[in-house]
Amino acid sequence: MKNTIEVRGLRKSFKDTEVLKGVDFEVKRGEIFALLGSNGAGKTTVVRILTTLLQSDGGTAAVNGFDVASKPDQVRQTISLTGQFAAVDEILTGRENLIMIAKLRYLKNSRQVADDMLQRFGLTEAADRRVSTYSGGMRRRLDIALSLVGKPQIIFLDEPTTGLDPEARIEVWKIVKELADGGTTVLLTTQYLEEAEQLADRIAILHEGRIIASGTLQELKKMFPTTKVEYVEKQLSLEEIFLAIVGKKEAI
Repeated sequence: MKNTIEVRGLRKSFKDTEVLKGVDFEVKRGEIFALLGSNGAGKTTVVRILTTLLQSDGGTAAVNGFDVASKPDQVRQTISLTGQFAAVDEILTGRENLIMIAKLRYLKNSRQVADDMLQRFGLTEAADRRVSTYSGGMRRRLDIALSLVGKPQIIFLDEPTTGLDPEARIEVWKIVKELADGGTTVLLTTQYLEEAEQLADRIAILHEGRIIASGTLQELKKMFPTTKVEYVEKQLSLEEIFLAIVGKKEAI
């Protein structure tokens, strides 16, 4: 399977603070790749560099075969980004938001594009309401819908379920799985261990500016005993694996 994202030796500092200290990973086409880490680990910085919003201080990064530093325009044509907070216009209706983005992407039949997205994300009944009246889950669904206008090949989701209640979070998980099933490559950043466990084909743990472990959930589990016995046999959870890898072994 061809890699659609390749990162080698990525470095970034802000003033005297080195945030990324040589990050390496790759994402295969059509997979869900989770970048897992605590607040301040550098997850958003990685995403901003890969989406051409920030220049690195060293290393290389390529998205869909294009170097993000030397060919940012080509990169932008193949990607979409959903940030930590919904980037929707609350004054407009859901339909108007989608039509606006479709026109900005120079798509024909912008109204039909909007209708298709509204139906796909279960927002048809709320289509002509102002977004200011939407719940948090509805705003996030609309935000992801806006990101998919124009059918980008790669979508970056930077902590997409931050602040959502459990029901809304499950809705977003379902959408992400559908994206991958449709062939979209998804790079997901999260600090929620259950989210990575539920969604990711592969997981990379970013800690203090470096990738300290990566692989499938099963591969990460193999780094530790497959079971431990207390009173009953218990499989290690991703949370226990994460805490052990980042140096908090006493949590296990």
